[in-house]
Amino acid sequence: MILPFFGLTPEYRSNLFSQIHEIVFHGQGGYDWGTIYDMPIWLRNFTFKKLGEYYDKQNEAQNKSSNQLKNDKEIHRPNINPSNVYNASVPTKK
Repeated sequence: MILPFFGLTPEYRSNLFSQIHEIVFHGQGGYDWGTIYDMPIWLRNFTFKKLGEYYDKQNEAQNKSSNQLKNDKEIHRPNINPSNVYNASVPTKK
């Protein structure tokens, strides 16, 4: 489809609004839609890249900690001698 005037292609618009949504949604309240929309393109791309890096590092750290828990197959138990617990003498009634 050839546009008869200068404008954004539907694909570019979709990518733009998706990027704005991702920054606003994953920015945890730090950004509002209007600020991101009016932001210079280079700064919006930089912010989007930095948010992606942050969440990639966070996911990597979470996966690393969960893998450590899965790989730890040794069961840690308290150091209690069962013979002292189960073979205790019961006091008799007089």
